[in-house]
Amino acid sequence: MEADDDEGMLETRLVTVCGLVQGIGYREACVRRADALSVTGWVRNRMDGSVEVMLQGSPAQLAEMCAWLGEGMSAALVEQLEVTEMQPPFPRFDQFQRLPTL
Repeated sequence: MEADDDEGMLETRLVTVCGLVQGIGYREACVRRADALSVTGWVRNRMDGSVEVMLQGSPAQLAEMCAWLGEGMSAALVEQLEVTEMQPPFPRFDQFQRLPTL
């Protein structure tokens, strides 16, 4: 069996999602989608109305998760997605979870 090019490559991205993304179940849907993709990290609301997401996984997993963050939840009205690639060293996450509002 041949391994995927992305297998074993771990990347971490910090994503800020701006728009109508609070009070509609966005974080819970985010947790479910991340679990389905085997992406680890966390999601939390910010006081400014945005949602902040730390993602960790292969480049393919993160590309799919970022695409979902931008348009995957029909109740959300995402106006802007700011993606920052985090440079190593970074902590390794073992699950995806909701954090308290920052």
